[in-house]
This record gives sequence, C-alpha cells and structure tokens, in this order.
Amino acid sequence: MRRLLLVLLMVVLPAGASLAAPRTILVLGDSLSAAFGFELRHGWVAQLEQRLARDRLDYAVVNASVSGDTTANGLARLPALLQRHRPGIVIVELGGNDGLRGLPPEQIKHNIVAIVKEAKVAGAKVVLVGVPLPPNYGRQYIERFRRLYGEIAAEQNVALVPSIVDGVAGDRVLMQPDGIHPTAQAQPRMLENVWAKLRGLL
Repeated sequence: MRRLLLVLLMVVLPAGASLAAPRTILVLGDSLSAAFGFELRHGWVAQLEQRLARDRLDYAVVNASVSGDTTANGLARLPALLQRHRPGIVIVELGGNDGLRGLPPEQIKHNIVAIVKEAKVAGAKVVLVGVPLPPNYGRQYIERFRRLYGEIAAEQNVALVPSIVDGVAGDRVLMQPDGIHPTAQAQPRMLENVWAKLRGLL
C-alpha cells in the first residue's frame, strides 16, 4: 500500500514539487495595511502576495490588519493569530492610531515590544514598519514617536522599515483628502518600502 501511494504521488506531483505547506507571512496592521478607502485587492498587502507568486516564492500571506487598530488591540489579537496561522514572518505595522490619540510614547513602545517578543517566541521573524504622524501633533511628540521604531528594532534585533509612506506622504496625488491615508496609486511604492527589508528574510 505504501509503495502504491509513493507511485501515485510521483505521477500526480510534478518533478521538484514539495509536499510541504507554503510558509506564512502574517501582516498585523491598521488602516494603512487594510486598504482604507479602496478595495482590499488593490492594497500593498495584496500586491505583496502577487509579487511572491510572480517570483515563485512559496509563501501564503494573511492580512490581519484592521482599520483603527491600536498597538493594544494588535497585542490582544496576536496570540490567536499566531496559533492559527503559525507564520514564519510577522510584519508589524501599528502605532499610528495610538499616536493620533496622543497616547504616551512609552506605552506605545511597550506594546510594540510585547508584540515583537511574542512573535519571536512563536518562531517568527519580524519586520517592524514605522508610520508617521501629521505635523500638528507638536514637534517634540512627533520626534519621540518617530524614534520609537528605531529603538525597538535595535533593541529587539529585527528588520525595520523606517516609514511605510516614504515617498508617498506629502504628495496630493498619492494621499487621500484626509492627509493620513494613501490612495490606491500609492500602494506599489508602499510595497517597495516594505519589500526592501522583507526580501532578505525570505
């Protein structure tokens, strides 16, 4: 019986095919990764999935991003996501909504560090993605918020994308009228920002 099964597999599977399930990339983010304002299939996460398929990289992508999510929300949702999907890589794009609410920077940092540590304990590599704040939150607060991501990446030894909207923010064509959310046209550039750090982990 076992011999027959092996013969059947050799017939059904093409040469070089793997029986292993594809590895998983989990994206834990907020509206910037949840394609706020347009169809999800046009977002940078969907485009990441398309690029992986195009480059024949055997990864499944799970977009667990929720518009409006804070770092506390993400931290609360993470254990179930890790257990269900068992990702090899976790992309963390959170903190913007905390900043917009003026939450203490050290609280934001504490939550993101906890997310990173939990993902690493589960065996996943982590890509930390920085997000910006509008200029009307005060120079001191904005600067402290911006430094959080670099500090966490250095302390936890994880890959860092300094800003997911690098080359996008400030361009009216690439930003929605609220000045916070990028347009569908901005998504390829956002993907390139993340891809620059992600590709080395694949």
